[in-house]
Amino acid sequence: MVQVLVRFNNVDQALKALKKKMQREGIFRVMKMKRSHEKPSEAKVRKAAESARRKNKLDRNRY
Repeated sequence: MVQVLVRFNNVDQALKALKKKMQREGIFRVMKMKRSHEKPSEAKVRKAAESARRKNKLDRNRY
């Protein structure tokens, strides 16, 4: 669960921090994917692409 403290009644700053945290967590991406149905074959392709992307990123950072 994402939490943000509101200090000195500064709601604008807290909202900005909340959006930044949600972006880092990937919540916006998940919400966008949940808007419409995804066929199982499309999900398999997407997951394979995400896995390859993560692997390539780890390889780049490793060397």
